[in-house]
Amino acid sequence: MKTAIIAMTLATCIQPELDRAVTDYGLPSIVAEVDGQWSSAGEKRLPEHRFRIGSTTKTFVATLVLQLNAEGKLRLDDTIGRWVPGLSDRVTVRQLLNHTSGIFDYLQDPAIRTCANCTPERMIQIAKNHPAGKPGTWEYSNTNYIVAGMIVEQVTGNPLAEELATRVTRPLNLQGTYLPVGDEAVIRGPHARHYTKFDNTTYDVTDMDPSPYWATGGMVSTTGDLSRFFQALVRGKLLPSRQQREMFTAHPTNNWIPNTRYGLGISEVTLACGKKVWGMGGAIMGSWTYTYGDTRHMLAMNVNADWNNPIEQFTNVLHAKFCGTRSA
Repeated sequence: MKTAIIAMTLATCIQPELDRAVTDYGLPSIVAEVDGQWSSAGEKRLPEHRFRIGSTTKTFVATLVLQLNAEGKLRLDDTIGRWVPGLSDRVTVRQLLNHTSGIFDYLQDPAIRTCANCTPERMIQIAKNHPAGKPGTWEYSNTNYIVAGMIVEQVTGNPLAEELATRVTRPLNLQGTYLPVGDEAVIRGPHARHYTKFDNTTYDVTDMDPSPYWATGGMVSTTGDLSRFFQALVRGKLLPSRQQREMFTAHPTNNWIPNTRYGLGISEVTLACGKKVWGMGGAIMGSWTYTYGDTRHMLAMNVNADWNNPIEQFTNVLHAKFCGTRSA
């Protein structure tokens, strides 16, 4: 009976919103998984298809940092200069994770477009070519999580991809989730196609060098894996209580997703009906991903294109699930 009710919810509430994403927003396809039930609209895709998750990577990396904090291997109030020589002695690890570091976002510099097989050191140098802002003010910066990834490697002595597998993806049996190594361009295993547009021409960008994104946006996953990861996270299965409180202590954002607050690598969205859901969104060339929910329900979505910013449609799907209506 429970499975039948969930399936009916998909058919009556969520499926129409998925269909609109294709018909009204011109997206090639959208997929969604809620409480173990999967649905799609547009070109054929399968539940096991992997896709690039962009900034949702940040939540995974923040989880590693907080696990290391729980183990006493670093403090959130450590300066980043302690762990990565040459970086600021005014900015703390916590400020990296909650985007209050003031460090310039390296992805805003055109130099990143020609950065092939880009190293973390090169990305940091691009950011350092620009003046830093004042620490303490919220401003989204991808550079923060490049530094956080470097700190994980410095503290553990292991590659970030290995720590993600050891600490998160293998324990949770996330078989479709991984961080590509170096300039590994081809997505492993079954995967969706990824599309972008330039001068009104559509291009297949499925195979791409992910190195310029690494710890800030380079990971690959599936809707099922993302649901499992975020469900474990919001239920307190990955962090001790103290670190859980740190992660979920959220503050208002500036010039970001509407109606959000941001914690340490995770965000809270307040829906029009007053319902609050936790998760993260992510965008990268050819792919947009959104995963939000609570301790009972989790909704993971992906569109395999990067035009017509789909956040509004993602929000409509969230409203259909958690409010029973479209966004106001």
